[in-house]
Amino acid sequence: MDNALVQSQFLAEFDPVPVEWCNRNSTSPLMLLCEHAGKTIPATLDDLGLAPEVLDQHIGWDIGANELAKAISNRLSAPLILQRYSRLVIDCNRPPGSDESIPEVSDGTVVPSNANLTSFEKNLRRQAIFDPLDEAIRHGFDKHPRRATFSIHSYTRTLNGKTRIWDAGFLSRSDTETANRLIDHIAHTAPQLTLGLNEPYQIDDAEDWFIPRHAEARSLRHTLIEVCNDQLMDPQGIAQWADLLSNAISATLVGET
Repeated sequence: MDNALVQSQFLAEFDPVPVEWCNRNSTSPLMLLCEHAGKTIPATLDDLGLAPEVLDQHIGWDIGANELAKAISNRLSAPLILQRYSRLVIDCNRPPGSDESIPEVSDGTVVPSNANLTSFEKNLRRQAIFDPLDEAIRHGFDKHPRRATFSIHSYTRTLNGKTRIWDAGFLSRSDTETANRLIDHIAHTAPQLTLGLNEPYQIDDAEDWFIPRHAEARSLRHTLIEVCNDQLMDPQGIAQWADLLSNAISATLVGET
């Protein structure tokens, strides 16, 4: 089914389009992505049966990632693709059809509107939101030659009752060299920070989409960057991390064209 037709069936006229671009026409060899940038819920889903204050929490989106990704994009004049809808509607960094793609429970919170969905209802979400983002990613890589790509995320300090000690994590399985270079550069600049390789998550085919399906498939330099959201609660924290990451990315990719 045509995506435009699907969107007209699932998204209301006043619902935003799923994909936002920054520096779209940049010919930079670097491309950035932020899959969990937004927390919008389509009007047809009535806030998924959740209170607004719940959707504002980490289960609804990656807090601070939108602003951080845009700040890095501006500093590096690099193209950035952002996804506007809540990860509770459909998680655009999970393989479609996986258990975590449309979660019925997230960090102990039941998502009423995600229970007992039919295949048709799940496919509507995929075709209206996931597929346009995936197409934008392919377009971004095809439009200009890219040598590297970084996906910008944030995470909560405590999940399922467990505390994460890291201030930021750098995830990769086939390009740990790039991840380690980022870590080394930031550690030299800000030694007070606790940084982790493949923490607090690891890349996995069953649970990740962008790195396996796009970055690894194209043999690009890459890292999925996770910053603890308690570091991104104000403009000062966002600016600090934008500077750290922009400088680290630039230093890591120096000499590459």
